[in-house]
This record gives sequence, structure tokens and C-alpha cells, in this order.
Amino acid sequence: MACSLYLILFLFLSSLWSTCNGAINTLEPGDTLNSSSSLISANEKFILSFRRYDDASSLSYLVIKWHGSKNYAWVANPYTPVLYPFGVLTLDRKHTLKITPKDGDPVVLYSASETGNSSVLATLLDDGNFVLQEVSSDRLSKRVLWQSFDYPGDVLLPGSFTLDWDPEEHELKVRRRGVVYWSSGVFRDGSFANFKHKKYNFSIVSNENEDYFSYSAVDQNARPQWLLTTIGRLYDFDGSVDIAKVDSCYGYNTEGGCQIWDAPSKCRDFGDVFRQDNGYFNPIGPIAVTSSSDSNTSLSISDCKATCWADCNCRGFIFLFPNQTGCRYWTGDLQFIADRTGYSSSVVYFLTKRSASSHSHKWIWTGAAIATALLVLVLCIVCWWLRRKKLVVSGKNKIKIDELKLHRSRGSDISIDVHGTQTDGSMGQDLRAFSYKSVMTATEYFSLENKIGEGGFGPVYKGKMLTGQEIAVKALSSCSGQGEVEFKNELILVSELQHTNLVKLFGFCIHDKERMLIYEYMPNKGLDNILFDSTRRMLLDWKKRFNIIEGIAQGLLYLHKYSRLKVIHRDLKASNILLDENMKPKISDFGMARSFMLNEVEANTRRIVGTHGYMSPEYAMQGIFSGKSDVFSFGVLMLEIISGRKNNSFHSTHRALNLVGYAWQLWQEGAGLELMDETLSDSCVENQLIRCIHVGLLCVEEDPELRPTMSEAISMLTNESLPLPIPTRPASFPVRHPAAADTRGTNSEILSENGLSTSVIIGR
Repeated sequence: MACSLYLILFLFLSSLWSTCNGAINTLEPGDTLNSSSSLISANEKFILSFRRYDDASSLSYLVIKWHGSKNYAWVANPYTPVLYPFGVLTLDRKHTLKITPKDGDPVVLYSASETGNSSVLATLLDDGNFVLQEVSSDRLSKRVLWQSFDYPGDVLLPGSFTLDWDPEEHELKVRRRGVVYWSSGVFRDGSFANFKHKKYNFSIVSNENEDYFSYSAVDQNARPQWLLTTIGRLYDFDGSVDIAKVDSCYGYNTEGGCQIWDAPSKCRDFGDVFRQDNGYFNPIGPIAVTSSSDSNTSLSISDCKATCWADCNCRGFIFLFPNQTGCRYWTGDLQFIADRTGYSSSVVYFLTKRSASSHSHKWIWTGAAIATALLVLVLCIVCWWLRRKKLVVSGKNKIKIDELKLHRSRGSDISIDVHGTQTDGSMGQDLRAFSYKSVMTATEYFSLENKIGEGGFGPVYKGKMLTGQEIAVKALSSCSGQGEVEFKNELILVSELQHTNLVKLFGFCIHDKERMLIYEYMPNKGLDNILFDSTRRMLLDWKKRFNIIEGIAQGLLYLHKYSRLKVIHRDLKASNILLDENMKPKISDFGMARSFMLNEVEANTRRIVGTHGYMSPEYAMQGIFSGKSDVFSFGVLMLEIISGRKNNSFHSTHRALNLVGYAWQLWQEGAGLELMDETLSDSCVENQLIRCIHVGLLCVEEDPELRPTMSEAISMLTNESLPLPIPTRPASFPVRHPAAADTRGTNSEILSENGLSTSVIIGR
């Protein structure tokens, strides 16, 4: 009996000891958690408790944070705080998990349905997940009813900024009240374009059920903790790394991933910025000085900035409340006076110029630099004129891209005459250097209404020049997945090429780090916008589709055989085929193209660029490319035009993993017509369509030697009396559907529903 009493006492003291040590990680039915208690995960990595935003706040939130850190990993009630210290988390005996305030309705996290004889437990796990799970009587079988991982937040208490994952463009974006201020840029080579730090491993999962991204530290001993501050700055607290400086985004600049979200104010200059300092405003002019307040406690620093920025008379602001909410604005003829005495405790946010903090001698250097630049510009123009004159006399047609950098002036546009000597007899075009100001005006300051597309290079905007000429501005900005090499490459190549089935280049614009190409505007945009749209595809009857196929073939034939430069496109796909008002196709996007010597047949590269599904197997696996690589892409594109389906649109329920495999199986079964888009049933010419499928399968042969050249492919398509070879099994290079795709690094297949170009490094 005495032994039993000692055993009971020991168990009681052990339980009490574990409670006192805060080792509890689970709530059972009937248990509560208040402001003086907490749950700690088994290995003490995370802690769940009620916390205030700061010591002065009277409101509290139920949060999960890293044990030993001040940083929150998850907030249960970000929009419904409870009065401190009266908040209680309860798992009642009806299996409802809820936060109960002192007054008012409870915040219900989950209300369990009938669970029979099973017990329900709420447990904080070592990965930071707070899980409500059904546990059977034997404590072995578990079923998750609710978990915090299903309700991710921005790791912040309520604020103006949010960090989210864009499943369509596969980019991280920071938004202020719905407006995109910053973007991570496209995912390429295991990272995002605007991530300068190689400290993270990223994983992207994209399928029909879910689309998300996750990250981990390259250093396994590190604990990355991304935080989004009230000013919009995204940084890693653990590594003291600035990921995104959103507070430097003013709506018109694109440095570091900033997005253009508004036209610059008429009264603000590009150099205007907000700075903060202790001090006060001093009247200096006749305009009346006034102040106004907005006591809305949901307003944070970004809201105050945005309001002041939009008011031409506003000179600065302060916060109304100690928790940095609410705004008080000063307007009129005012000058900010910094207070160095230490008596003023008011932190003022005031508008000034970027260079305002610089010493005066910097202006002297700036003036000298400008004068020197103007002198160099004049000399360069003279040299260019002499060189141009020499080129005209000699009949040569070559532009050195490095010389184009002298056209950084914001003044009048400069024209560069490019006299062509193409073998097709067409005359060259006038290549024009557009000023940044003229491009900004034409596109209405790159307004969202004028944005007509997005690619691996960056956004595309529609514009209208003062002459009435409509243009398309392809902006290869600092946010672009492509860079200086692709820009130079496309500018040089397209200026040399002239063909009715190639998009026409009007000119270029260079401004700071911005690189823009100015093309003719195609009102029907990319082929993919019509072909893969369930409604708009009906605009393309069989006659139009065959004309598109033939036009693409003629454009490729010119590139491969009849242009002065032998060009391999390397990224032929539906989104790079633009359609004019008559649905006439024009090949575009030459950023990844390569020129050959006339006697050169193939080349090899370690930098594999292009889009999976369109890339020939010898190029994707070995880096070998030639004209037959474009032929393969043309074959895939032709099958897409016939079927109205993307090459990677097939799910596991189909007999094939991609369109090419599906077309081959139908062909083997003698059912080729089943590949036809159902909207073509009334306009289809069956013999012509079957012949196109036949030629398409010849173009995707695994052995490049068996594929036709583009001239042979055109003959096969247009000469119905010409006998065709029997196609063999196409390249066994299936495209995984995004349902199974998981981007983890440079060796993963990178797929995108919008067909963005990808660069993949494959070691050999």
C-alpha cells in the first residue's frame, strides 16, 4: 500500500515538474491556454502563446514563434485581436478549438464534427505546425482535422503589405493594399531573378490541385526567418539579409524588383524620396501652412507615405499614435529643420531629394561628369557619322551594340539608318534610338492598362507615338530573367533580318539599367492567346490555321537559308508567334537565337536555353543545336495548331504524357483525325489536315538526320502529289505535366502554364 502511495506521489510530482517546466505541447478536451501559459513543442523549437504587438499595446494575438526569438512564425487571429490579458484558447469537450475574448464572440479556429469514441488533441509540433487531430483509443491512429499550415499568413500583425505567391506567373509579390509594389522576377536556374543572395533552396509545386512555393536554407544549420515589415521591407531576420527593399519602390522605378504601379505625380520628380529624422517644419513662403490628421489606426507608414506623395502640397508627416498608426500631414511652403539638440523627440518623415544628404562638392563632380559626358557624346556622334558613311560606301550592314550605349540622352530621338543587303532583295530598315521620355509618354507611363503581355524577358506594353504609330514595347528591365547578352543579341539579329513573317523592329531605348526593344504592334497578340482559349480558338478556322503553319515555315526557311545571317531561333513556340490584324503570323523573340556561318551545320553549348516540350532531345540532353532543332520545335507547334492543345496539357489518365506521344499513338491506330480540334469539324480539309499531322510527326523524329529541312517541310505541306516518308516513333522525350512537376534546382524540368522560356544548365 505504501509503495502504491509513493508511486502515485511520484507520478503527480513528475506531472507537476513537466508543467512547471513548460514542457506541455498538447491541449486535451477541457484544457485552456491563457496569457500566462504557453505550449512548447517537444524539442522546444516553437512556442504558442498570447503576445502583444508591443509593450504599450492593450491588444494581444495568439501566435507561434521560434523559441528564444521575438519573431512570429504564425498568427491565429491577425484581424481579431483580444484585450490583453484576458484572451483564452480553449479546446472544449465538444471538440471546438476557439479563442475567447473577455467580451464579444469567440474566434472559432475549428469546430469538429462527430468523432465517435475518438479523442481530439491540439498539439504544437516541432516544425511549427499547430495541429488538431483525432486520436483513436489506442493512441496510434491519427487523422488531422485542422492545422495552422493550411492557413499561412504573412508572419505579421495587420498592415498594408502582404507577401503572396502568384500561381500564374510563378513569382513572389509584395502588395500594398492589393497593388503590386515588388516582384521576385521569374524563377530560373534554381533562384528568382531579383534574389541577389544564394542562401536559399526553393521548391515549387504546381498541379491541378495546388500551387505553392517553399524555401529552406542552403546552410543546414541556419534558421531562415523571413519577415515583412510595416514599411514593406522583406528580410531574413536570422541572416540579416535584405530580400526586398519595397520602401524604395515609388511606382515609377524598377530597381531591385520594384514594379511600375502608377504614373509619376506631376509635382514629384524621380529623385524625390521620404527620409526620417528628428526635427520640425519651418514656414518659408506665402502658401498657407496647414496640418491635417487621419486617426484611422489601420493606417501604417506606407499609407501615410502614399497619401502625402499624392498631395502636391504635402511636405511630410508623423504618426498620431505610439504604435505607429494614424497620420498627421503638413502642407504648404515648409522647410524641414533637423533638431540636433536632443530636445525634440518627434520623428518626422519629410520629402527631399535623393542627393539632399550629399555634400555640396558632389554637385560639382556631377556637373563635371555631365559636361564630360556631353563632350564624349558629341565626339561619339561625329565618329558614328563617319563610320556610317564608310559603311554605306562599303555596302556593309553591321551595328556594334556597344556603340548604341551612347544614346542615353533624354532629349530628341536619334535615328540610325541601317541599309540592308539581304539576299531576298528587301531593303533594310531605319533603326531608331527612342528616348525614355518618348516611350514613357507613348505607354502612358507603363500603365497597367497598357500592359499586353509578360515573358521571361519582362513585361510588354502597348504604346502610341505622337505620329499615331502603334508600337509594342518589350521591356528587358533589371527584373528580367534575361539580360544584356539577350538584349544585344536580339537587337543585332532583328536589325539584320527582314521578312514578312518576322516581327518588325522599329528601334530600342536604353535608360540606366532599363533595356527596351520597340516593335510593331500586333493587335491579335500571341498565337497562344487565341489557340489555347476555349472561346477565341473558334476565330481560327482550318484555312487560317494552315496559313499560320505555312507562314511560320516560310519565316523559318528565311532564317535558315535566305537571310544574310543563318539564324537558329532556339525558342520557337506558340507565345513567340504574333498575329497581325489579318491573323498573319510573325516570328518574334530572338533573345536566345544564334547566328551561324553559312558553312556551319551545328554547334554545341553548355548553356541550354528554350522551353521544355519544344526542345529537341539532342539539344536538351547534349546541348547540340542546328536547323533541325527548330524543325523539331516547328513539328510540336504544328501539332498544337491542329489540335488546339498545349504539348504539356495531358494528364496521367491519357495514354501519353504529351501531345507528340498522343499524336503518334493515334497515327499508329489509323485514327489521326481524332487529333483535330473539334472546332474545325466544319472547315477542315481532311486530306490537308492528315498531311500536316504526317509532316509534323516527321519533324519530331528522334534522329535529327531523319527530320526534313524547312525547305523540304514546305514542299511536303504544299505539294500534295509529293510522296511522304513513313514516320518512325518520335523522340522519347516526354514532358511531365505540372501535376508531377516540382522545381528544386537546375536539374529539374521547369514547366509553366504560360510557356515562359527557361534556361537550364545540364552537366555532361
